Amino acid sequence: MSNFPVDMDVKPEVTGFFDEATNTISYVVKDPASPACAVIDSVMDFDYASGRITYDHADAIIAFIRDHGLRLDWIIETHVHADHLSAAPYIQTHLGGKIAIGAQILMVQEVFGKIFNEGTEFQRDGSQFDRLLMDGDSYKVGEMDCFALATPGHTPACMSHVMGNATFVGDTLFMPDGGSARADFPGGDAGTLYDSIQRVLALPDAMRLFMCHDYGPNGREIRWETTVGEEKAHNIHVGGGKTKAEFVRFRTERDATLNMPRLILPSLQVNMRAGELPTDKDGRPMLKVPVNGL
Repeated sequence: MSNFPVDMDVKPEVTGFFDEATNTISYVVKDPASPACAVIDSVMDFDYASGRITYDHADAIIAFIRDHGLRLDWIIETHVHADHLSAAPYIQTHLGGKIAIGAQILMVQEVFGKIFNEGTEFQRDGSQFDRLLMDGDSYKVGEMDCFALATPGHTPACMSHVMGNATFVGDTLFMPDGGSARADFPGGDAGTLYDSIQRVLALPDAMRLFMCHDYGPNGREIRWETTVGEEKAHNIHVGGGKTKAEFVRFRTERDATLNMPRLILPSLQVNMRAGELPTDKDGRPMLKVPVNGL
């Protein structure tokens, strides 16, 4: 169960921005009592074939915030994403705000710093982010109290963010007919993921849950909002009282059949740096492809 007060009477205004290229949903979350807002899990557009970066998705979020007269307090990363590049620094440059992620980012930086053979100039202390959040830490978006709920398993640094009657779960859960995310990345663990999901499902049944991804299973339209009660009853991987042993067996067998995400190599290099691009010795933006590294 959570170790912080949950105020279901606080109802933030949530606007989702779907990125078709990566099936990612970014959010603008507005404090109901002020013009303050947060951005959660932003996307930087990246054409892998050409190595070209653009900012259409982030520009749409920036325009929305400006058009509605909002003030950006926080830019939240629920985890180090392996399937899209973060636009956090780009948004921060235009609108301000502080970039935050779970404190276990240090573990992620250490693991992938080795995989990408980063030198000593790559700091593995999380200093690229403005704040590292521990389990149960609180912060404010305007007048709204927000809380970080550690939900590792997909990655060590995964955190869900509770804002009034809305919780943003990152990749911890998918929609009920989508199940759950993989747990076979370095530092991931299916048993830990099951325990984290139970923490989310211990929140009130009426708590709104917002997904980081949706893939429209069986051809349905894209959706990204559900509730704790719906997940408990109907999630195909953990709902209906499925045991930890059942989940771990299924998740382990399923993950063994999955390919790596298309953008995992550029995503990890950028996202472990809070969205900044790595550079070569001459200061030029440059990405690495470690052969047989994952």
